[in-house]
Amino acid sequence: MEDWITIKNLKTKQPGKSNRAIARELGISHNTVKAALGKDGVPEYRRSGSSQSELEAFQEILIEMLTVKKFKGSRIFNELKSKGYKGGKTSLYLYLSKIRPTEQKYFTPYETGPGEQAQFDWSPYTVTIGGNLTMIYIYSYINSFSRFQILEASLSQNQGAILEALENSIVESGGMCQRLQTDNAKAFVINASKNNFKWNPRYLNFCAHYGFMPTRSLPGHPWSKGKVEKPFSYLETHFIAGSGFEDFFDLQRKLKIFQEENNRRIHSVTKVAAIDLFEQEKLSLLSLPETRYVGIKEDNRKASYDCLLSYNGSRYSVPWMFAGKWVWIKISKGCFLQIYSQANKLIASHTLSMRKGSVVINQEHYKSYKSFAGSFEVLKSKFLENFPGHEMFLEKLKAQKRMNVTSQLHQILSLSKLYTKDDFLEALNKCMEYNVFNHSFISGYLEKNHKQSFKIEPVDIKTELPKENVKRDMSQYNMF
Repeated sequence: MEDWITIKNLKTKQPGKSNRAIARELGISHNTVKAALGKDGVPEYRRSGSSQSELEAFQEILIEMLTVKKFKGSRIFNELKSKGYKGGKTSLYLYLSKIRPTEQKYFTPYETGPGEQAQFDWSPYTVTIGGNLTMIYIYSYINSFSRFQILEASLSQNQGAILEALENSIVESGGMCQRLQTDNAKAFVINASKNNFKWNPRYLNFCAHYGFMPTRSLPGHPWSKGKVEKPFSYLETHFIAGSGFEDFFDLQRKLKIFQEENNRRIHSVTKVAAIDLFEQEKLSLLSLPETRYVGIKEDNRKASYDCLLSYNGSRYSVPWMFAGKWVWIKISKGCFLQIYSQANKLIASHTLSMRKGSVVINQEHYKSYKSFAGSFEVLKSKFLENFPGHEMFLEKLKAQKRMNVTSQLHQILSLSKLYTKDDFLEALNKCMEYNVFNHSFISGYLEKNHKQSFKIEPVDIKTELPKENVKRDMSQYNMF
């Protein structure tokens, strides 16, 4: 299926490209390319059965050995050889699969109420981005009652990317269902066996943060999350096949347009547009917590004094006030580097460089107080607008830092944007208490004493979560 879609994409986007050129690029036979382009519909695997006509002469004997004598395939093969059969085992087993009576598999459709269940899954695809074949992953999140679907694209399928896509979907939904149905991927399940089943602790942390109950499909039971499985076929034929994209941003934009159109079409089962049913379902969703899940941040780094940090062989800039500071980093969608302060504020975002040894700089990160349009009086007015009643702080700052008071006040105002107002006011009070008035003291105090914590508070949910230890050792964060 994927080869067929890739070949169709290349031919659609580059009509003048020969079959042999496509074959060389994909490392396949040009006859395979020719056959794929000659098919109008989705390719199906069909195996030719040699010696089938010869086996038809033994049909009655074969049925008796299968149904009455209950012989296994190897025993049937030996019996037929003694009766003059000249064919091989492969042809025999193929013929037996056709005539063997089988019990028909079936399942009862399972419908859920509003806000009761959501389902989540993803699938890889090879598409053309900027003229290059690129492996992408499309994540699908569906609210089971309304069939309202949210689609996310990424260049990665590690646990960080999976939880990011899931979190973005939950936030875009505006709430969470009581249960989430997934498969047994390592991002969710460490051990999928019935006797030794174990959830991934990091995933349980995520579940606790958003307050929903994790459920999984048993191995070999894909129909238990059929609501999220089936739409991938529609995605492949109506969005992936024949599409090319200028860059990753173009892919994201078009995917969201497709998502909106898909949610507005009449669903074949509910006979109602998903977006209309979702208006009803939204009333039953669990409320979102005030903050996002902190655990999806992958690592922390210390910025150098030239305002750069290293990641995967390249260096990326941070705002000047974070020189020499520890910061969190997170890889978003497999192609963006997001940088957070220790107070969980996004301070910088870069597109990851595809070439190692690169230095990616945002010149805005190096603008100092000299670029600020205004004098000390302008900064003073801005400070008192945000922190009224602290005129004495400004007077003492001016008395202690007469030579560079404008620089100091500008840096202090910059710090105030990175922390909560309560934390910052506490730092100002400490300045008054110790009679120390400078940017460095405030910065150091806030870094070590800010109240905002990375600890995930327990969430009271109606459905009891599996009894796993989801508490996190705070030493993992290396906060100080």
